[in-house]
Amino acid sequence: MKRFYKLIIACDGESASGKSTAAKLVARKYKLLLVNSGLLYRYGSKLIIENKPQNIIPFLSNKFKKTSYKLIEKQNLHTEVISNHVALLAKNKKVREIINRFQKKIIKNNKRICIEGRDIASKILAKNPKYDLAFYFKCDVKIAGYRRWLDLKKKIPLKMVKKSLYKRTLMDKKRKNSPLIKVKDSILIKTDKLTKKQVLTKMSYYIDKLN
Repeated sequence: MKRFYKLIIACDGESASGKSTAAKLVARKYKLLLVNSGLLYRYGSKLIIENKPQNIIPFLSNKFKKTSYKLIEKQNLHTEVISNHVALLAKNKKVREIINRFQKKIIKNNKRICIEGRDIASKILAKNPKYDLAFYFKCDVKIAGYRRWLDLKKKIPLKMVKKSLYKRTLMDKKRKNSPLIKVKDSILIKTDKLTKKQVLTKMSYYIDKLN
């Protein structure tokens, strides 16, 4: 395994495609700071659901100025209520600008980082700085739905979970602002065809090839 002075990795993908798990594994192996951009949007959704602000833009702008990624990480943000709300929030251009600024601040202070989300390679790390390597994750919705259903401890009907995932991915791909896309030079990882160990092995192969 190579040791890198600078290593910036972008991990994009569909809902429940395994990108979060893969990003965690690779960040741990290469000792990178891990940032889950989806958590930031989920945090925004939680704030709005709980506080019901009249104007969400100044409200969220103020909240993100006063928090840190470490504090956001510690919260329970994977509920079905938040999941159903966050896709709509992510479509808002001004909300994306607030969260993008928050992410850029983190990136500016870290040369060794792995960021996962839905517009990392196409937007956040498209330039200044640009990613060293980009991965794109896909998973068959039936398998993705089953995995998410288990994560939710079977509290939600499986059929509803699958429908929610399908709807979320469709909204991500069709939204006007920073849609979910696979950039040309990103490496496709199909997690429904690979075990966790195989995913890490494939990602490590491409990382270790970097000069």
